[in-house]
Amino acid sequence: MWEDRYRKEGDYLFGTEPARFLTENPWLTRPGQRALSVADGEGRNSVELARRGMQVTAFDLSPTAVERARALASKAGVALDTRVSDWAGWDWSAQYDLVMGIFIQFITPDERPARFADLARAVAPGGRLVLHGYLPEQVALGTGGPSDPAQMWTPDMLRAAFPGFRIDRLAAYERDVQEGRGHSGRSALLDFVATKA
Repeated sequence: MWEDRYRKEGDYLFGTEPARFLTENPWLTRPGQRALSVADGEGRNSVELARRGMQVTAFDLSPTAVERARALASKAGVALDTRVSDWAGWDWSAQYDLVMGIFIQFITPDERPARFADLARAVAPGGRLVLHGYLPEQVALGTGGPSDPAQMWTPDMLRAAFPGFRIDRLAAYERDVQEGRGHSGRSALLDFVATKA
């Protein structure tokens, strides 16, 4: 589905600028540390981490999206190790100082426990898990994301999903978002940043 969508929609479905969440929270990144961007899409967020001096690995299942991410990194003059992979094909035993998932709400409720466990496993001790996505209220707004509210996240859900992590930021809010054709308009958002013990 995603490969078809990226090809059909043309260049940079979600734009080339990083999610505002990243630009508003520069404390998330530390130069020289290793980062993993999960289901990275066309690279706008992983390129931002690389601009800040992180050593970034990223994966996405769409070859078209990965090619665009490589082009965006080249244009920005940063190094980005980006690969074509689906979730099941990724090596979750490798650990990173920062693991980031932005708008990864293709995960169904049945898949969620195992996939959240994968994310937690990939965070090195003392490292950070960074998630940014939609609240269930997003479905009524209709400005991006899946149409099933069960795929959205709540603060209580994320708090419970990552025991042993210290929560550094947990915020639910609405704001206007302009991120390409894919995310445009009033949006119900959730930020989750937590440090692994």
